[in-house]
Amino acid sequence: MAQEYPSLTPALRAFIARQHIFFAASAAAGTRINISPRSTREFRVLGDNEVCWLDLTGSGAETAAHMKADGRLTIMFCAFEGPPNILRLYGQGEILHRDSAEFARMLATHFGGERPVGMRQIVRLAVDLVKTSCGYGVPAFDYRQERPALDNWAANKGRDGVEAYWREKNVVSMDGLPTGIVD
Repeated sequence: MAQEYPSLTPALRAFIARQHIFFAASAAAGTRINISPRSTREFRVLGDNEVCWLDLTGSGAETAAHMKADGRLTIMFCAFEGPPNILRLYGQGEILHRDSAEFARMLATHFGGERPVGMRQIVRLAVDLVKTSCGYGVPAFDYRQERPALDNWAANKGRDGVEAYWREKNVVSMDGLPTGIVD
């Protein structure tokens, strides 16, 4: 059943490496709670208590707004294949802006320096609690493939088109909080 850990163990890192999807949950005082599904293709374990992911353009920017306002962030992985398991990473998140030196360092060190056209920023989580639970109620699904739609959309828009989209759709959250995505 449920177990708590102060950090990621080798077994938990191996579990993360086998997953294809994770969910990021965030909120700030007086806002709606946001839960976003994301591909693990952009996810990296940086250390025993640190993870990050490349944040690709989306229709909203709730995570960015919540990190700017509050910083609380939870990441959840579910075993949809193999033995049941749920893994949650709790902690304080931060946004690394795409024009910052820390962003450039992280991109070079952990993502091969590749800057996808639709990438907005890097979200980094300082993990202060790791918790597992049984996952018995999670249905089993078979993974087929990544969807190319977002990458195709960004490539078709081009850098200027994606930045115009950010100015139109990603300046504030649905609750009116600034996201910091566009200066």
